[in-house]
This record gives sequence, C-alpha cells and structure tokens, in this order.
Amino acid sequence: MADFLNYAGKRVIVSGCFSGMGEATARTLVSLGAEVHGVDYKETALSLASFNNIDLRDPASIDAAVAKIGGKVDALFNCAGLPQTFPPLDVMKVNYIGTKHLTEAVIPLMGEGSAIASISSTGGLGWSRRIPLLIELISVAGFEGALKWCEAHPEAVNEGYSFSKELVIVWTMLQSSTLIKKGIRINCTLPGPTQTPMMKEFESATADIVLKTAMQPIDRRSTPQEQANALVFLNSEISSYVNGVVLPVDGGFMGGVTTGQIDLRPMMSGAAS
Repeated sequence: MADFLNYAGKRVIVSGCFSGMGEATARTLVSLGAEVHGVDYKETALSLASFNNIDLRDPASIDAAVAKIGGKVDALFNCAGLPQTFPPLDVMKVNYIGTKHLTEAVIPLMGEGSAIASISSTGGLGWSRRIPLLIELISVAGFEGALKWCEAHPEAVNEGYSFSKELVIVWTMLQSSTLIKKGIRINCTLPGPTQTPMMKEFESATADIVLKTAMQPIDRRSTPQEQANALVFLNSEISSYVNGVVLPVDGGFMGGVTTGQIDLRPMMSGAAS
C-alpha cells in the first residue's frame, strides 16, 4: 500500500491532528512512511516529525507554525474544524478564514506534484444557491478583511457552520484552476455523519431526524478512518489528474439525493425546528 500511494519520505502537514479525522489522517500517513508535521490547538499523542501548537483564529499563530515547519511541503491536509455550537465568528475563523490563511501560507513551500485536501461537509450542500455571495467573500484578501466581511454580514454567516463549509467547497473549485498552473492540486471531501469526538456537539445542536436522514442509504455513521482514507487518496500521486473535485464520502447520500431516492423534507423540517 505504501508503494502504491508513494508517501514514503514525503513532507506533509496535517491540521487538526489531535482527534477525529485529522488524527486518523496523520496516523495513516505515519504508517505510510510520510514525514508528518501536525498542527492543532491540542497536542497529539501521535509520534510525528513535529507538532506545532496553532490557533486558526489567530493568523500570527498560523504564520509562526508554518515558518517553524519550513522546507518543502508535498501535501497539506486541512482537517481542523469547529461545530455550530461555538460562536459563529469562531466557527468561520477555524473552518474557513484560518484554513484559507494556513493554505496560503503553505503554498509558497509547495512545488510541482504537491496537493491540498480539505474537509468540507454535506452540511455545505447549499453552496450552489449562493455562489455570487460566496465568491464575494472568497475574493476578500487577508484574514482581517474576511473577518470584517463576516462581521458585516451576520445574516449570511448565520450559525457559521454551513456557510463556512459552503465556502470551502467553492474556494476549492476556484483555486483549482489557478494552483494547477503551478503543479499544485486542490480538492475537498464532503463527509457524511462521522463518529468523532465532535459528533456529540452535532447531536446537541441538530435534530435526530437530520442526522438519521444524512446517514441514508448506508444507515450508519462513518468512522474517522474511512474519511482519512479518502483524504490520503486525494493527496497521493495516484490522484495526479484529480483536481477541483468535491468528493462525497457519505455512504451514497449524495447519489440518493440526486436521483430522488432520499427524501430531504424530514431533514429540512428538522433543521428548521
């Protein structure tokens, strides 16, 4: 498997490596022989090449961590995230603004054949209904500029989670056309409900019918490892022609929705209650 994916000796960065999908991703990459540099606000128990404490709500923290890692970076895995139980602006900072800032700080360290994979969510499926608004924010330069835009548009930000995940989707597609000219690929995943430590936060803030509908048709939650496998695949050399892809990793949910086999009305009514 290691030879097939060709991660041996590759220098990679994994944000959110403390737990959940990020921890599973970092652990898998270590097993494949990669030189893994983890960044998170809590220190990982994994044995990595380096761990750097980072707060994606603080651009100075991001810049310091990237500068400390330095050198050539072959792959970036954006796995850090906050659920909607946190203040909306904090959710926006971690899930989109800080993630984008981290990516922009790492890109100068990347060269031909490198790749970026980010985690979005099936919670961001409303992106196609407001592309102009999303592009408006994506076009705002800098961490502080993006934060000011969010502060000025609370109705768009709402609880922060869905909007931030919509932004990751559209940002990924927009950047794919530019970065590929430098030989850098960028993709993202759309996980279905996944049994991570964050799930208890989703359960406390989301109607049960919403989570049950999102688990269809497979009728179970994903494991963090199943999500990590997709991320590792996207950033591997065998995916060299995969770029700008928003990959559902949801047990068939998107397929069921697209073909009308999954009724979203219970999910919509649950979300509105």
